[in-house]
Amino acid sequence: MSRWEPAGAPSAALAGERRGAAAWLRLNRPETLNCLSPQMLAEFDIALWAIEQDRTLRCVVLTAAGRAFSVGGDLKALQEFAGAPDPAAAASAYSDSISRLLARLEALPIPVIAAIDGMALAGGLEIALCCDLVVASERAVFGDAHANYGLLPGAGGSVRLPRKIGPNRAKYLMYTGATVPASLMRDWGLVHSVVAPERLEHEVQALTDSLSGKSPLGLARMKHLVDNGLDLPLDQALRAEQAVVLAHNSSHDRNEGLAAFAARREPVFNGS
Repeated sequence: MSRWEPAGAPSAALAGERRGAAAWLRLNRPETLNCLSPQMLAEFDIALWAIEQDRTLRCVVLTAAGRAFSVGGDLKALQEFAGAPDPAAAASAYSDSISRLLARLEALPIPVIAAIDGMALAGGLEIALCCDLVVASERAVFGDAHANYGLLPGAGGSVRLPRKIGPNRAKYLMYTGATVPASLMRDWGLVHSVVAPERLEHEVQALTDSLSGKSPLGLARMKHLVDNGLDLPLDQALRAEQAVVLAHNSSHDRNEGLAAFAARREPVFNGS
């Protein structure tokens, strides 16, 4: 296990570590329940840039220090924007920075796993919505929470949440500001699995080990097909799938997988 930090990034608000072919990013402001400060957003942006440049990475894990995954936006920063020359523009720029960051996270061509132990509220929930898989501990809770402060979900929550759990459940969480346990979020489809707190890291590590052995090209194309097919009519999505399959049939990884099967050996994928 080696330390992984993107070049030039301070380590106060976001900690990075490389484990095998996985990059582990830890939200590291436990004293603020990992609210998304401008500093954390800047460091997160640098980390995503480094991940995008590193072709040897096979997956990303997002986790957090302390008793919360994240409670979302930095309300203290929002209050401070009131003293800016243009308060509305300052608040809008902050919201836009979160929205752009999460769009980049969602668009990563490798699997992104959220390991959630504690509260994932508001922007914390919006981060989870941008991940491919969510593994939660039994003490994790989820909620939108914006309504509790007269705010709106400004980082995709009103768009991604109903797509993940259905519009009626999304409206319930958004309107009431209520929190629900990880077990319910598993039943609703957002959470992949729920484990004991002391097993969370082990389960996520096992998942990253499994994903790291798969074809990175295959996983990237699967992710593209699923994410883009959701908004297409069925016939168009099926045609898009066949077009990608046709292109994939001439790839190294596809041919390597079949050759390894025939030879009864482990495949050696290279992502091409």
